[in-house]
Amino acid sequence: MTESSLLTPHDLPARWRHKRIFTFLSMPFARGSAFLKIWERWRDDAARCERLHVIALAPLDALDDPPSEHDASPLAAQLARAWPMRVAGVHRLEFEAGRVTLTLAIGPDVRELLSQLWLRADAFHIDSSDPAATGDARKSYKAVARLAGDDATVSVTTSIDARTETRRALEASGFTCAPDVAHAPLVARFAPRWRVRRHEPPQTCEAKTREAIVIGAGLAGCAITSRLAARGWRVTLIDRHALPARDASGNPAGVFHPIVWRDDSIAARLTRAGFLHALHAWRALEEAHHDLRRTHAGLLQIADTPDDGDALAAAIARFAYPSEYVQPMTQADASRIAGVEVARGGWFFPHGGAISPAAVCAAQLACASDRLTARMNTDVARIAHDDHGWHAFDSGGAEIARAPVMVLASAHDAQRLAGLYGKPTRSVRGQLSILDTHAAALRVPVIGEGYAVPLGARGTLIGATYDIDDPDREIREAGHRENIGRVAGMLPGLELATDAVREGRVAFRCVTSDRMPMIGQLADENAARADARRLSGAWPLDLPRMAGLYGAFAFGSRGLVWATLAAELIASQIEGEPWPIERDLAEAIDPARFLLRALRHGELSPATCG
Repeated sequence: MTESSLLTPHDLPARWRHKRIFTFLSMPFARGSAFLKIWERWRDDAARCERLHVIALAPLDALDDPPSEHDASPLAAQLARAWPMRVAGVHRLEFEAGRVTLTLAIGPDVRELLSQLWLRADAFHIDSSDPAATGDARKSYKAVARLAGDDATVSVTTSIDARTETRRALEASGFTCAPDVAHAPLVARFAPRWRVRRHEPPQTCEAKTREAIVIGAGLAGCAITSRLAARGWRVTLIDRHALPARDASGNPAGVFHPIVWRDDSIAARLTRAGFLHALHAWRALEEAHHDLRRTHAGLLQIADTPDDGDALAAAIARFAYPSEYVQPMTQADASRIAGVEVARGGWFFPHGGAISPAAVCAAQLACASDRLTARMNTDVARIAHDDHGWHAFDSGGAEIARAPVMVLASAHDAQRLAGLYGKPTRSVRGQLSILDTHAAALRVPVIGEGYAVPLGARGTLIGATYDIDDPDREIREAGHRENIGRVAGMLPGLELATDAVREGRVAFRCVTSDRMPMIGQLADENAARADARRLSGAWPLDLPRMAGLYGAFAFGSRGLVWATLAAELIASQIEGEPWPIERDLAEAIDPARFLLRALRHGELSPATCG
């Protein structure tokens, strides 16, 4: 593929000049060559767009290896170093301090991937000679039209025999084709003369100023502050504590890992996406010389039963997960890696481990410091919206801050501030225990029925209890015994006793009934109630939304895995950028999902308004 055949049909670089965001979609993907050409031209253009997004789709079983890290091109070397693990999903890779982003969507079916993306593209390059990319032409180009921005251009490399069919499919999908030129790609522009899609693709919020309020300075709030600041937003961060990361984010360490199940469920895919996104984000912070106190020897998960271990080993083989992602472990293998006897086999995550949540928060806020106003020791009693945007007020009615955009990242309190239908979140008390260093033989974090994390000279962290709707903040001896019992069931070689406990800590997690987080734009529940009859068969994109109001809370025990992905998704929604996960995953964590279920089940009607 020559540079002229890639860029000339789209009038690049002229079309991206002086724009804030330009999005280019290419399918299928081949070793990053198209991305490197676009990136190089972007770098050479003094009038380039502020942010360049390249979306590339690739079949999992045909994904080429990346360019060599020793390639003569420095850009190719950067791409090689950032290359993701070969697992299905959407991988977001950032370059040029986030101003150039490659979103690589990998899966068994490229056409299915295309249908799951949610973005507004300015240009498409499609190699329709590859049947994996197009298949049924009409369906494929309808999917392209669903993502096309105003006047988006399409260039299609196709065979002579398929040119007529391709032109008809493009025109039926709302594209106007340019005159045919022999031996050149077909070129078309999105200019529909009738409605060709049900929903408009993402657009940037209509904020007059790039200012936001973030309520909550834990893992979610600090990550969101960082991602908005990286895009040029000024953020007022509000928290009731004197310092960030004081609640559940204040634990001495937390474990991070994906989950592997017998099927590749929504939860497994979402956790995988969050895990991989967090690894990229943390690596960037560490390269900027922030110490996150992260372990690098991997994490071991002990199976609940031998049958579970066998079933998960079979699933790992069936899904062909690479060894750098997960490895099945016999009991002997697991004991060798753990450094102590384990009760059963399980599976090992080479890139899993433990990290300091407070260190992550501190590093993210340090990166955002020039665009951050922190309002600590401040309680938000209520929020309100008017023509001037969102306002946060204290208990005396005084305004704390105002901004066009607000993000609720305050765990349990977010539900109250938003007034969510059905009160979907609950509190879970978790007590952890820190043991003396006699358990120092443990080499890696181990999880299963409980967890054990070696802290070096600080001892060994174990936990944690799971006490639903229990508000007690006091340390309980029974909680220590429970933690020890759980860990002893996984690691009989540690010979634990309650007199080994040096200290404990209580924190409260926020969970939903379906154990999925709440991430994204909040619904306008009053408008939905008033239009309940029409919305009884609604989909998430049909719901009215609260302009400028977003949520990131109810992370349960997976805040480390989900926080950075949540921040990227919300920042992308605010900016109208391509979403970093598939749409079905975003719908599974949509804060409006409980309202949507109530509408579908007829639990709401105009009569219930008020």
